[in-house]
Amino acid sequence: MTSKSAAAAARATVYGYPRQGQNRELKKAIEGYWKGRVTADALRATAADIRRANWQALAEAGIDEVPTGDFSYYDHVLDTTVMVGAIPERHRAAVDADATDGYFAMARGTQEVAPLEMTKWFDTNYHYLVPELGPDTVFTANSTKQVAELKEALAQGLTARPVLVGPVTYLLLAKPAPGVPADFDPLTLLDRLLPVYAEVLADLRAAGAEWVQLDEPALVQDRTPAELNAAERAYRDLGALTDRPKLLVASYFDRLGDALPVLAKAPVDGLALDFTEAAAANLDALAAVGGLPGKRLVAGVVNGRNIWINDLQKSLTTLSTILGLADRVDVAASCSLLHVPLDTTAERDIEPEILRWLAFARQKTAEIVTLARGLARGTDAITAELAANRADLASRTGSPITRDPAVRARAEAVTDADARRAQPYPERATAQRAHLGLPLLPTTTIGSFPQTGELRTARADRRAGRIDTAGYEERVKAEIQEVISFQEKTGLDVLVHGEPERNDMVQYFAEQLTGYLATQHGWVQSYGTRYVRPPILVGDISRPEPMTVRWTTYAQSLSDRPVKGMLTGPVTMLAWSFVRDDQPLGDTARQVALALRDEVNDLEQAGTSVIQVDEPALRETLPLRTADRAAYLAWATEAFRLSTAGVRPDTQVHTHMCYAEFGDIVQAIDDLDADVISLEAARSHMQVARELAAHGYPREAGPGVYDIHSPRVPSTDEAADLLRTGLRAIPAERLWVNPDCGLKTRAWPETRASLENLVAAARIIRSELPAS
Repeated sequence: MTSKSAAAAARATVYGYPRQGQNRELKKAIEGYWKGRVTADALRATAADIRRANWQALAEAGIDEVPTGDFSYYDHVLDTTVMVGAIPERHRAAVDADATDGYFAMARGTQEVAPLEMTKWFDTNYHYLVPELGPDTVFTANSTKQVAELKEALAQGLTARPVLVGPVTYLLLAKPAPGVPADFDPLTLLDRLLPVYAEVLADLRAAGAEWVQLDEPALVQDRTPAELNAAERAYRDLGALTDRPKLLVASYFDRLGDALPVLAKAPVDGLALDFTEAAAANLDALAAVGGLPGKRLVAGVVNGRNIWINDLQKSLTTLSTILGLADRVDVAASCSLLHVPLDTTAERDIEPEILRWLAFARQKTAEIVTLARGLARGTDAITAELAANRADLASRTGSPITRDPAVRARAEAVTDADARRAQPYPERATAQRAHLGLPLLPTTTIGSFPQTGELRTARADRRAGRIDTAGYEERVKAEIQEVISFQEKTGLDVLVHGEPERNDMVQYFAEQLTGYLATQHGWVQSYGTRYVRPPILVGDISRPEPMTVRWTTYAQSLSDRPVKGMLTGPVTMLAWSFVRDDQPLGDTARQVALALRDEVNDLEQAGTSVIQVDEPALRETLPLRTADRAAYLAWATEAFRLSTAGVRPDTQVHTHMCYAEFGDIVQAIDDLDADVISLEAARSHMQVARELAAHGYPREAGPGVYDIHSPRVPSTDEAADLLRTGLRAIPAERLWVNPDCGLKTRAWPETRASLENLVAAARIIRSELPAS
């Protein structure tokens, strides 16, 4: 097809949309259902209303083909597990008794049954539930959800495209089920899984689907010949089906590399590719294989993961280059818009100059529609939009808001010595043990304690002016007193102040640093009903005044036991924010690190002997391609050390990581040179302890024994058994006892019981250790 006819066919679409509703109605309905205040019918009605509103908004904006099936009560990978019938045996009775309750049991667990493991969706802060598979897994098709949501959209008179997690990605994300040998490869189940996908595709076709999208983001990672072979076989077999809709295979987050020619040659009807800066190599690779003659190409030219406005002219140039490489070229975001907030127009407190630089899901949708119109009709059809976009881009480029010469000069003056502790770890460990006087298997928590309704109300009352700052601070002090008292009575060894003054572990600091911008309504799903408001990095970063010293010092005044100072590390401050795209990420990380270094030094001078700098996002931000990782890890580990290297040898530096695959970054964990690291380990059965041991990790570690993303209370025996497993990998003199993560999302009753059991388990294991 000629370039002109390909352009004339251009349509606008998206791969997915934020699920929460305008005012997070889904979160409220689900949590109400869990508490028995919302019926199942009311929950379903709320979900249907949100889907209907989303599709209507997309259609009114000019989207030609809306996605279905991307909506989820908890997680789209868990939805896929239900779709293919891969229910773990321990959850089967609950699912058979009530599908909705069984679904949430898999996600959250019950007091009797542990949930599925949770980890990060590629290099995002979205968490998915890991499928558990084994050689005895039997797949059965259940397309009820997918068919029902398609019919809902079609009933609105819309052109709709169901979106499914592809079979290869689903298996590559899976792990061996408990009790299955660790070397079992779930990809060996592909031939067993494909007939189930074939059945689902047939059901969707019968329900009216013209196209179905199969998402295969796992193929943008480095893949072995056997894995690429599996992808070739999967789409050869699915493409050969006679009773199926047209198939659109989608990838995103990075370049496809060796997988692109595999998919280009497959007998499918189209590909959806990422053409943003992160995946620019896809364009050359697509041209090298001769394009997609006779097929559809959906071009992801609008960044679906960040919130800056698109450079429309640059994207049109890319789209013009793509024309001629496919029978039809459509326009989309680079990935689902799940990863950005809903709408900038809800923001009332952002300066108008800055607001014009931002695009949330609704604004990105408008950009996609504009680009599709410009591609189809020519730039004369979007003259006004192009002119406004040029002015907005120039406003940001020339704004003094984005640059601080003093910050840049300080960052440029950093030397290698600034990022190194003056003493090696063995000397520091000796000094710290003498200074702190902790027992074997010291117990602690990760930082936050339950954020009660009273605390949230007090915070809202202060914002609304219903109470003054003094009244709010008295409420915070009372909460710190309660948290410290509970920890002392329970017998924890290293205490925390509980973080009652903090709204979020990134936002709290962002609100006190220059260069950051906080939103009021910029909610993004992290997992399940947990939504966060990632701050926006607009300009250069500095710390005008201490951020945590006052509350940490107050907490320490209430106890003779050490109280940890709690900070969020530079990589996590970037990963859980929307970062600026006008300078290298490593430069921004160095600025944040220097601001945190000032805070660390002030905490130490105020008498804080244990300082934790959390870096849960270190693994999350790891580039998907191995070739890109060394450069990232160099600046990421340097930024952490720059934050922490200025303290005395007897000040103990902790870090924390959770819900990620740590095996890929054990060397980087070592390179952080923290004295103690705490990590998630309960759901993954102490896997990380074994990985640290295999690496020869020489410092102290606390693999978690309490899964805080589940409401269930681990028994003393359960925690003790996990500690025994941990001791097989980490010697007692270097093993800490702690939960997997912070306790902010938990309620006080389960927190009290769980921590009491944790301390009791530590005492049991200490009694079992040989006398020194």
